[in-house]
Amino acid sequence: MRTTFSAILLLLALSWRCAAQENSTTQAALTGKVETITSPPDGASEGVRKVLEEKGYRVLLEDGSLACTIWLRKSVPVQEKKDVPGSLYPRLAESTLVAVLSFPQASTDYRGQAIAAGTYTLRYALQPSDGNHMGVSPTRDFLLLIPASSDADPNATFKYQELVDLSRKATGTRHPGPLNLVQAERTTPSVSKDDEEHWVFCAAARLASGETLPIALVVKGTAPQ
Repeated sequence: MRTTFSAILLLLALSWRCAAQENSTTQAALTGKVETITSPPDGASEGVRKVLEEKGYRVLLEDGSLACTIWLRKSVPVQEKKDVPGSLYPRLAESTLVAVLSFPQASTDYRGQAIAAGTYTLRYALQPSDGNHMGVSPTRDFLLLIPASSDADPNATFKYQELVDLSRKATGTRHPGPLNLVQAERTTPSVSKDDEEHWVFCAAARLASGETLPIALVVKGTAPQ
């Protein structure tokens, strides 16, 4: 009886170890790598470069390929705290420049639209709460891609339609080029794949108020079809 019980415990221990190893392997396969760089983004205006952090981040996927390079703004302007239904980032005012991103090769936005290799400013936009946009993403928060050559003033502000028109230059379509902002789970610069096959870059942005704001941006992956 004692021998049988010991055998059962051994089998349970082996099963647990195998499950743990499998889980560890799966987790490793879902994680990329983020490297720090000190070179500024090519193509960005001098004014934009001056407001960026001195270091940027190379975002590498699990296979070692470079997804993009990102530079965060070193002091992101904020608005007063308010309740914005469906928004995870209510401290960000619409059209605020948050970061600059560079794609080393052609990529896509969150809608699946083609985005050419190059450098883009990323400005905050809130998805309209109308019937045309319902169900597009789990959150209303986006950063819109704008060709760096078309966005030279980091402190410029735009009305929603003006921002959309600028972002259309990144897609060449009647739609802007959005990248989805999601719930941030960590502040250390990192990249991982979520359950929806989205590669999410996480970091902490410094706000003009002196606070830090955890952000999480889908840099590769599209909306559920």
